[in-house]
Amino acid sequence: MIEMIEKAEILMEALPFIQKFYGKIFVIKYGGHAMIDEKAKNWTAQDVVLLKYVGINPVVVHGGGPEINKAMEKMGKKPEFVHGLRVTDEETLDIVEMVLAGKINGDIVSKLSKFGGGSWIIWKIWKNNLSQEKIKKDKN
Repeated sequence: MIEMIEKAEILMEALPFIQKFYGKIFVIKYGGHAMIDEKAKNWTAQDVVLLKYVGINPVVVHGGGPEINKAMEKMGKKPEFVHGLRVTDEETLDIVEMVLAGKINGDIVSKLSKFGGGSWIIWKIWKNNLSQEKIKKDKN
């Protein structure tokens, strides 16, 4: 009984925030430890689904650099960076798409579905809007 009262208190405490942000869009940067630890993945997915059910519209933007690097190395390609930015040729872009659109997006959609959430993957919509700029390497 005490546990139920505590949960009700938490909901009452959250009510002003739910009212304030109802119908708003929350952009959530998902990365780091939360993408590696299984418990953290579940907590994150539950929180995202909860936001949707209380009327907030979550948009999850995820990273994937370490997974991309692993995939590149498995395929015999060494990740290369200039000033902290990944050097991305056509072959690397294919690997990036495979990891982000395939593995990572699939994992996120699966977790959200597990907790009753729906989702859309917008990678294909935005892929053709990528732009690039050649960056010169330092001679040092």
